[in-house]
Amino acid sequence: MRIFLIAVAMCMVAGLSGPLPAGATAAGQLSAQLSAQVSGRASAQAGLSGAMSGDVVPQSCAIPKIRTGSVASLKSFHRAMAACADRFWAARFAAAGLLYSPPEVTITTGSDSVCGAITGNGAQYCPDQRTIVIRIMRQDLRDPFRMNIAHSVAHEWGHHVQQLTGVLDAHGALYEPASNGARKLLSHRLEMQAECFAGVFYSATLESIKPDIGWEDWIEAVGLADESEIHGKPRNLAFWQDRGYRGGATGFCNTWTARKGKIT
Repeated sequence: MRIFLIAVAMCMVAGLSGPLPAGATAAGQLSAQLSAQVSGRASAQAGLSGAMSGDVVPQSCAIPKIRTGSVASLKSFHRAMAACADRFWAARFAAAGLLYSPPEVTITTGSDSVCGAITGNGAQYCPDQRTIVIRIMRQDLRDPFRMNIAHSVAHEWGHHVQQLTGVLDAHGALYEPASNGARKLLSHRLEMQAECFAGVFYSATLESIKPDIGWEDWIEAVGLADESEIHGKPRNLAFWQDRGYRGGATGFCNTWTARKGKIT
């Protein structure tokens, strides 16, 4: 079984740099400063928390079958996933009294996007353009494993939620001038939260996705995937995705104050 985690292109952070607050130079200070900035968006995060574990309302989405070798079939699948994610997050924002706008979604077989070359395994979020770019890979055509392909939409939509709630701006204000070590930690916290948001989305929609794999097996497979420099250790990615799924609310996804061992 092929399992990979979608790599987010570096262009996601390249356009987000800003002035570093005075005195915030050490890794610990950077993390503390970012936590404070993210906490400044606490009303948005709290408002999105919604139902707690056990109170999640299932959402029915029409996610079509994928025909092996068919680009058109994969595009239809991605569009249906996007519609499902859009409806889920729009409802969460509306319930919280927050403004929501959907991202643009581009599905391509090429290697370029609105924010540069598509790197990694084929999906990226372009924050300046508020666009999710999905690249259909040859492996997707040969082996269209539904949950793997669905995750490209769910994870990148998590970054869009971060954009709308101000998290990406807070992250970007500290990332560019940070040391390599501090950058890595900031990147991991960002990616772990996007994984957790994907889990929150799955808590309501997994049955409709028909993932061809049980949740426990999926999380185990995520934890055994290859390690990513950008995303962090697979076991921690699995932890945060599972936490979002079981919690069913964004309030379970505060990676910014989590201990380092759950982030690196």
